[in-house]
Amino acid sequence: MLPSNELVHLHLLLNHFPTVGLIVAVGMFVMAILRQSEELKQGSLAIMFAIALVALATYMTGYSAEKSLKNVAGVSQEIIDLHQRAALLALVLMEVTGVAAWFGLYSAHRGRLTRTHTTAMLVLSFATIGVMTGVANIGGYIRHPEILASPAAVPTSMFAPAWLDSRFITQYQYDHAWAWKSLESLHFMGLCLLFGVVTVVNTRLLGWLPNAPLDGMRKLLPWGVLGFGANTVTGMLFFIGQAFQYIENPAFHAKMLCILLAGADVLYLTWNHDVWNLEPGQTPPTAVKLLAASQVALWIGVIYFGRMLPYIGDAF
Repeated sequence: MLPSNELVHLHLLLNHFPTVGLIVAVGMFVMAILRQSEELKQGSLAIMFAIALVALATYMTGYSAEKSLKNVAGVSQEIIDLHQRAALLALVLMEVTGVAAWFGLYSAHRGRLTRTHTTAMLVLSFATIGVMTGVANIGGYIRHPEILASPAAVPTSMFAPAWLDSRFITQYQYDHAWAWKSLESLHFMGLCLLFGVVTVVNTRLLGWLPNAPLDGMRKLLPWGVLGFGANTVTGMLFFIGQAFQYIENPAFHAKMLCILLAGADVLYLTWNHDVWNLEPGQTPPTAVKLLAASQVALWIGVIYFGRMLPYIGDAF
């Protein structure tokens, strides 16, 4: 388990990546369009997907930073709340951008990105940059109140509506018994869909179904991403509803680490088009087999540590 102060340091380290990293990735994407370079375009999409994974950890560790600043003289809780609401909207946009980037990489296997997909990526990424920079700007006021126009001033943001407040989301889950049950059901169905695709596809990559066409297996990947998306949305709502019970739970740390590593595996296997060009009967390279084995092991780890959250957490 990472101590609370280490999570604060991690947040301060990570919070630059979603903003600066996305600006770099979008710059590469624009350059790729101007140069008509499909390779550079795919590289920028891969970076966007990686940043979407990092953004999850950035947002979650923000709760530890908030906890460490409570009751600290000179720190405005109102600004912290504003920062948190804007960060939630930025996270949603970043995850949507990350999923769109993954579908761009997936589509690139068959050729160039369509003009519609390219335009959608530009719109999404620029919108996300706009909100991300707003979040970073508000965050700067938290420990530097001297840059405010007056000590009593509070920065405003059109990207931080009241309904994004974590307390509102928590209270809604408490007041409506069906909400938590519905989220649990969707989370379980998403996990079944995701793990089913992971098992089938990686079994082929391990060489256990040598005659199954990999190109056909590849068509299952969007269904796995759909399951992952459902789990991400429902999981984030669980986290927001009980953030301080999760963020200091070692089982949660292990689960998130498994998710991030599994996401990195998916990124590599999606980007490496040579893997999917193997003919029936051909055996994937050893490196691909190792990645496939780690993919299955990591998702089993996600399931295990998710189930152990109430037990391992209670031991600390």
